[in-house]
Amino acid sequence: MSHPRARAGALLAAMSLLSYRNNETLSKHMRQLVQLRWLAVLGQLFTILVTHFSLGVDLPLAKMCGVLAGLAAYNLVYEISLRLGRELYAGELFVGLLVDMFTLTAQLYLSGGVSNPFAFLYVLQVGLAAVLMVAPLAWTLAGVAALCFLWLAEVGHPLAGLPLDYHLGVDSVYVQGMFICVVLTAALLVIFVNRITRTHREHDARLADLRQRAAEEEHILRMGLLASGAAHELGTPLATIDVILGDWRHMPVFRDSADLGDDIGEMQTQVKRCKEIVSGILMSAGETRGEVSVETTVCEFFDELVDEWRSTRNSRELRFDNQFGEDVDIASDSVLKQTVCNLLDNALEASPQWIALTVQRDADTLIIAVRDHGPGFAAEVYQRLGQPYQSTKGRPGSGLGLFLVFNVARMLGGVFAARNLDEGGAEVMLRLPLDALVLKED
Repeated sequence: MSHPRARAGALLAAMSLLSYRNNETLSKHMRQLVQLRWLAVLGQLFTILVTHFSLGVDLPLAKMCGVLAGLAAYNLVYEISLRLGRELYAGELFVGLLVDMFTLTAQLYLSGGVSNPFAFLYVLQVGLAAVLMVAPLAWTLAGVAALCFLWLAEVGHPLAGLPLDYHLGVDSVYVQGMFICVVLTAALLVIFVNRITRTHREHDARLADLRQRAAEEEHILRMGLLASGAAHELGTPLATIDVILGDWRHMPVFRDSADLGDDIGEMQTQVKRCKEIVSGILMSAGETRGEVSVETTVCEFFDELVDEWRSTRNSRELRFDNQFGEDVDIASDSVLKQTVCNLLDNALEASPQWIALTVQRDADTLIIAVRDHGPGFAAEVYQRLGQPYQSTKGRPGSGLGLFLVFNVARMLGGVFAARNLDEGGAEVMLRLPLDALVLKED
């Protein structure tokens, strides 16, 4: 398991990759542009054929189909490059829209210039540029569109067979063409802008999630540093107490009294446990998971955990049900051990009379369930489950146990869930992939 500082750094690095350059959002925009371009190719081909053969407008079919073939070839090559997962740059959007604009200009030049009702498609391309690109590049494309329109106005010639008979209203072929162009432009703008907006919302949600995770990792790091510092500070007084208790045991007043001797023995046992806890904190703070773990099995790991938990908590209220089945070798991970102990401690505080630990297997997943007969979780707790200081115990600073459990589950590639039981009480469940618990060999 990696160190919290390293994980926090990795999350911050991931956040930087969510910039507009060379990321998944740019890739989605490029794929959407490729899809829109295929629609444009098919739409242009259909319009050219209908206009020429059905409406009797004489079009230079060979030249226009040649331009269309060039656009299709460009789009095909670009789509293949996207599928290969090559590195992308934001400038490619500008180039792609520029190609589309020049292609439209060529088609309009061959089919009537500005008298062609489909000249309105410039608005669509400028609109896409405004949504997809930064302001300077969008304004540049708007200027290019204006220049192309002016150039067509100078060099273009009206098509024979396409009279500008506006006075006929909807019966006019020209008006019908303008209507189709306006509807098509509006529809494509709505579809594409909605897709882009959805992509941006997903991008913002991922970025917010990464920021939240980075903040949580930093929170864990601060708690780890605090625990490590406290462990260092506690080491000396615990050692002093241990020495004093050893001296007291040999003093006549304690040696001659069975009750006092038992008390001294119990105090030494508890001091020894405190020293082991301190050593475990320091080891977890300074070592990696592979270096402090030894090989065990799932059943052995939980048998030892339950025995130790019962003895150190002086509690026999825990019911342990091992339904794992065929045993599997795993690493004896102190982090996982502390995680399960946190769940048991929380359950014991909520339900001192009865708690249950169940271990099961579902294919390659380890399922750890802890149940109690306590009051259960309040409704508002579910809304912020796994965040610190979200506890119903009524104590400042509580809720950290479930926060740490939630993050340990996430770092191991697992899932943490909690629910209230119909018969009363609550259940928390950890689902962890067994592969994440295997002791890694060098």
